[in-house]
This record gives sequence, structure tokens and C-alpha cells, in this order.
Amino acid sequence: MIKVAFYDAKAYDRPSFEYYGGQQEMQFRFLETKLNEDTVDLARGCDAVCVFVNDTVNAEVIDKLYEYGVKIVALRSAGYNNVDIRHAFGKTHVVHVPAYSPYAVAEHAIALLLTSVRRIHKAYNRTREFNFSLNGLTGFDFHGKTVGVVGTGKIGRIFIDICRGFGMKVIAYDLFPAKDSGIEYVSLDELLEKSDIISLHCPLTDETRHMINAAAIGKMKKGVVLVNTSRGGLIDAEALLEGIKARKIGAACLDVYEEEADVFFEDRSGHIMDDELLSRLISMPNVIVTSHQAFLTEEALNNIAETTVNNILSCFRNDGVCDNELCYRCGSIEQCRKERKQKCF
Repeated sequence: MIKVAFYDAKAYDRPSFEYYGGQQEMQFRFLETKLNEDTVDLARGCDAVCVFVNDTVNAEVIDKLYEYGVKIVALRSAGYNNVDIRHAFGKTHVVHVPAYSPYAVAEHAIALLLTSVRRIHKAYNRTREFNFSLNGLTGFDFHGKTVGVVGTGKIGRIFIDICRGFGMKVIAYDLFPAKDSGIEYVSLDELLEKSDIISLHCPLTDETRHMINAAAIGKMKKGVVLVNTSRGGLIDAEALLEGIKARKIGAACLDVYEEEADVFFEDRSGHIMDDELLSRLISMPNVIVTSHQAFLTEEALNNIAETTVNNILSCFRNDGVCDNELCYRCGSIEQCRKERKQKCF
């Protein structure tokens, strides 16, 4: 029986993980607390830990896991900027879910965009109070507008397909353009200057952190709509707020926020918000914030659970070899052993 400490567990996680784990003699210890330096001791006696985007897997946590004999850190997400990949090398295998119903995230981005542009959230609140006035609800057509897509992985390309269905002109920026995709690639500066709508679908790295900052916003069209369903750190939130106040940004649709770790996924309705910046953003009439829910569909939850269970099994059954393993040498043809069908360490 493989024992797994499952951190930051929510009610919606359990059914799918219990189902797929039960099929493979895998036992999950569901913990509501997040993984960090103070809670890592709860992983004692387990073979693996399963973590999400707001768990902390830094050097100190990794050293403790290694001391406890935990062999695998299984991310139930695609992103891994919360894990010290380099420090984990040689100590514990890190695996992730590279794709889990990319349609879920792309469709949520479109849902946010439609809600914002057509003022659906405002209309909904009005009609519940029997206010049927149309004042202030004027939107604009998607057809004929230019949408700039930053990042053309699976999610980005699905988002592009949906936008084309609306008759929108698509331009994109990616350091690694998709081959034979028919996508028109431009420089980031050109994308910022020409787009009526900008949607972010790229990972968070040292290079992409705060890629949307005051300088970038200054290059955008007046009234641009900004959508982020990727990683909060891609946007400098203070610069975003200033751009909104200056009416440079017409609307912002955010499913992620840089400092979301202590806010999202929890009910804060009875508390005073400590994060003044987030409070001010939410108070803006042209800002829509959802709490990192873009992934949350039945299909995605099943995909995440099945892939995570298979990742853990693969590591144990194949002497540490897993196609979805993360390692700081991945991407380097000279150093990456996975390219040569070997285990990372």
C-alpha cells in the first residue's frame, strides 16, 4: 500500500482521488492544511506527498521530506513555481500534471471575457433586485477585434480557436512558436500595441514575472481588456491598479493573483481583508476576480486525479522513471537524461 500525504485537501478533491487511488491500492491521508515548514512533519510515515499551487516546497521542506523518506512530490497542477526544483534533484522526485482538460481554463478565460465585456455580472445583480435599466451595460462586439495571446501551449491554442470562432483577429507571442499552427506571431511590443484584448497563457518564470508592468501597460491601447488565467505573478498588481485608475486599462479579468496563497480557496467573507491591493482591485467596477477556479470542472478533476495517481505509480514501479517528472535539467538536450529515456537521478 502506497501512503500519500495529501495537503490542502478540499471537498471537491476527494471523490476522484479516492476512486483512482482505490483502484491502485494507494491510500491518501487528506490534510486541510497547506504544506510548509510548520506542517511537513505530517508527512512522516508516507511514501509521497501530493501538493497544489499554494503549498510551499522550498529547500527546508524538501530536506525534511528527504529525511522522512518521502520519495515523491506529486503536484496536482501543471505549474511548479512553488517548488525548488534544483534543490529537489537527487533527493525526491517531482512530478506534475502537464495537461488537465486545457479546455477548462481556456473556456473560463472566455467566460470571464464575455462577462466583463457584456456587463453580465452587473445585469445579473440588477435584475435580482428588479432593476431592468440598461444604463451602463453597453459592451462591444468580439467580431473584428484583435486579441493578443501570450503563450501558445495547449491552453493558449484552444483559447485561440475559440476566439477565431467569434471572428476575432488573433496575434500571438511565444518564445517557442507552435509549428504549423497557422498562428500569426509578433513581438511582445507589437502585441501590446495592437491588441484590443490581451490574454495571458504562459508559465511564471524569472523572465515572465511582472511581464505586465507599468512600462508594458504604457504600450497598450487605451481601453484594452486584460485577461489572466495563468499565474498571478505575470502581472504587477500595483501597476495594473494604476493603469485602471488612469483609464488605460478598460477592464481586467483575473482568475489568479500574485499574493493569492493566503486568500484564495478559503471563505473570507467574515473577515477584514488584509490585502489592501486586492481589496481595491475587487472594488473596481471594471474588474472581475475569480479565485483560481479556471481548472475546476468535473473532467479536469478526474484527469488530475488519474494522472497524479499514475505519476506516483510510475515512479515506484519503474525505479523513479516517470514521463511527467520535473527536473532543473529538463529542456537541456546535453544534460537531460529523460531525453535519452533514462531516469533523472
